[in-house]
Order: sequence, then C-alpha cells, then structure tokens
Amino acid sequence: MVDGKAQSGKIRCDACPVMCYIADGKSGACDRYANHAGELVRLDPLTIIENTEHQLVPFMKNGDPGEWDGNVIQGNRPFVTAVGAGTTYPDYKPAPFIVAQDVAGVDMVTVVTEGIFSYCGAKVKIDTDRHIGHECDIVRVQGEPIGHVMTSEYGSKMLSLGGVEHLTGGSKAEGRVTCDALLRLCNCEPVEMEIGEADHKVTVVVQAGKAPIINGVKEKLMRVGCGSAAIGMFAKQWIDHVDDVVVVDDHITGVLSEHEAGKQLNVPPTGIKILGRRSTPGRYFQVAAPGTGWGGTDIEDPLTILGPFNRKIAKPGLRIFMVSTTGEQFGYFELDDDLTPQPQPIPDRLKASADLIAENCEPSVCSVLFMAGAGGSLRAGVTENPVRLTRSVKDSLTYVSCGGAEAFVWPGGGITVMVDVENLPSGSFGYVPTPALVAPIEFTMRVEDYTALGGYADAIRKVDEIDTENARMLQHKLDQVDPMDHGNYRWSKVRE
Repeated sequence: MVDGKAQSGKIRCDACPVMCYIADGKSGACDRYANHAGELVRLDPLTIIENTEHQLVPFMKNGDPGEWDGNVIQGNRPFVTAVGAGTTYPDYKPAPFIVAQDVAGVDMVTVVTEGIFSYCGAKVKIDTDRHIGHECDIVRVQGEPIGHVMTSEYGSKMLSLGGVEHLTGGSKAEGRVTCDALLRLCNCEPVEMEIGEADHKVTVVVQAGKAPIINGVKEKLMRVGCGSAAIGMFAKQWIDHVDDVVVVDDHITGVLSEHEAGKQLNVPPTGIKILGRRSTPGRYFQVAAPGTGWGGTDIEDPLTILGPFNRKIAKPGLRIFMVSTTGEQFGYFELDDDLTPQPQPIPDRLKASADLIAENCEPSVCSVLFMAGAGGSLRAGVTENPVRLTRSVKDSLTYVSCGGAEAFVWPGGGITVMVDVENLPSGSFGYVPTPALVAPIEFTMRVEDYTALGGYADAIRKVDEIDTENARMLQHKLDQVDPMDHGNYRWSKVRE
C-alpha cells in the first residue's frame, strides 16, 4: 500500500525509491500515481480477469480436463491480477493484495504485486531471413545502446534488450532510453531500432505480434526451412520439370542433384558448381555474405553463386531452377552452347513450386518476451522469510503468473520469470524513473502452504471483499479484450 504524506500542499508517494512530492491535480514521475484533492490515487485500475475461458493453468486429471486435483489455480473464476495493484516498496510491507478464495473446495490464496524490476529486459524473436546484424552487434534506439544481437534461431533473428547494465550501468540517457524502449515493447507498441555501424546499418521496427519492418520494407514470410530442408521437402515437385534446383540460403544452400533426396529420386549429376564451402552432399555453407537479398544473402543475382559447369557432365539446354527459402525470389535458366546459364521465362509448373514454398512459410512476426528476476522487494512482500517463497516455487507448490498469463520460471537459483507480453492485458507495464520497469506478478498457492512459508496471514482478504467498483474487469479470453483507452482512466483510490 502506498502512503501519501503532506508537505507544503503536496503529498509524497512512496511507491518507489524516487519518492515524488506531488501537487494537487498532478501525477508523479511514473504517471501511475497522482494527487487528487489531497489523496494519493492510482491512475490505472486494478485489473480482474472474470470468468475467462482461457485457463490460467489447464490441469488434467485422469485425462479429463473437466476434473481438477486442487494443485494451485484454474481459470474459470475471478482472478485478481497485479495490473494496477501497486507495489511493495519499501520492502517490509505486505503485498498490496493477498486474496483468498475457495476453488473446488480448496482454500487458495493469490499474492498480488507490481514489481519494480531493475533486473529486467526483453528477448525479441524476429521472423526473417534478412540479415539485420552479426551476433553481438549493438542495438541502438535514439543513438543509445539498449542491447545486442544474439544467436540466430531457425528462420528467426534474436535480440537481447535491456538488462541492468543498460538501465543503470551506462549513462543517464542510456538508462532512460532503454527503459522507454522496453516499456513500449512490453506494452505491444512499435519501437524503431538501429543495428550495426555506419558502414552497415540496418533499421528495424519491432512490435509484438506484428511483422517486422526492415529498412522500410515490411516482412511477409518466415522461411520454410534452410536450403537443404527445402530440397528435401519439395524434391518431388521438381522431378521431370527441371534438371537441377538450387535453394539459396545464407546458412545452408541446397542443390537437388547432389542432395540425398535427389539421389533417392534418381536425379543425375548436372555438373553444377557452387561457390561456397561444401558440407555434406548437396549442402553448402557461406555461398555469399549475409544481407537482405536472396535467402538472407547479399546477392540480388543468384547466378553469382555459380561457378563454371563441368563440361564433362553439363550439356547445352540443361534446365536450372533457383529459388529462395521463402519462395519470394526465383529464376529459371537454361545453359547455352557455352554452358552459360541464360534467363528464360519460368514454366508454370516451376512457378507453382515457388508458390508452394511460399504457402508453407508462416507469416513473419515479432515476438517479445519480458524477462525479469523477482528480487527482495517482491519476495519480502509475500513472506518475511523470502527464501521460502523461492523454494515453494521450485517445489511446484506456488504458481507464478504475470497479469494472469502463464510465466515460465527458469531453473536454478532465484525466481527468474519469462512471459509472452501478448498474453497480458493491455497496458500491463509501467515504469519508474530510477529507471526500472514496473510489471505485474502473482503467486498462487494453497492457504496452508502460504501459512507454512511464513506469509502475511493477517493481510489475507476474501476475493469478494475487493473493491471492484473502480476495477477493470476483463471478460473471456485475454486476446479478445479491447485495448484500454489510456485517455480515460478511472481514478481509483489507493486501498489501505
């Protein structure tokens, strides 16, 4: 609970270490608390998920999802989230809401708090073949470093953004820009980033659930697979229609006539030569530098990856089909009398195979996962002996959620959580100018387990005692909720 202490017509907010003095009619630096006629009020309403069809934990017993064994939490009931709940700062206070209710005859308690996370960031997955930066390249927003490029995954580029080193370990501007970028990303808003240095700089617009925009171009498709995988998947589409196929890929370029799939379909050698590092038959690495062209390479003309054809094998009229891993770029060529590939109009059957590759590609989207460590403030708001909460989570006696959404808890020490921001109610994330993000987190367990770990039993309230008049009630599935109108917050009094 937040205390408001008067001084010279202002009240002081102790919701975070900034300790703002707020004049009447004004909000604090975080825009989350304000002075309304001498009372400290919360500008965001407490959010309650009511009668949702989206089960927070889909437990099954004996294979029947209709039964439940009482192990923590089920979705078809009112669930008080931490969105709009307030924080535990300073640490000695119990969490703002410790809510009990009966679930299928089991007494359950949910401890609800908004955490102030200095140790937090975002892991971003960008579905694209296009090169946006080398591993470890710096990601900048407004010229400030906010993270770096991580190891690429299959068909996706990965970014690690934020973290305490950027929030507090750099300049004041770096911390402010990092916090603002994380806030917008986690609230599913677009953020424009620059990756790389002046001689090779890429601009990327990232927004959770939306296609990335790379150098001003909106991405459409995620690769169906690497070049070798595409050969294996679609080899039968090309038999009897072409003599050889090259699927151009920055990582693994595939060649039908040399690939095992081609061997099993009796595709004869064509004398083709690929300018790259041969791996296993029909698979080539490093055919070109990474870029935004064919298959994530820097080429616009696929013939540049071909060397001279073997004159002992190749014949004039040999038909070559070249295609990218998304099917968006393709070309058809025939060898002339000098065994030089010449572009020709593409036959309908080969165009259909490129369309089939594209059809099997999933839409290109950005995914943003919020990641944070639940430290002393959070755990001290649950129990006076914080390590017991950690042990309870590890022993699966306590279920961790963020804004009602399922959170993945990393193994090992501490409580490090990761959650898909698209699964949270709109406007779930806030900030404090220390700088740090403010994010909802809930701990749900049996009442008896809560008592055993030394919880604040005197602070437990029944769910029907919660003031829902000023709360935001979300109905049905989270992804069906309309975005909150940020211009028309209902002022909700901070509850003691």
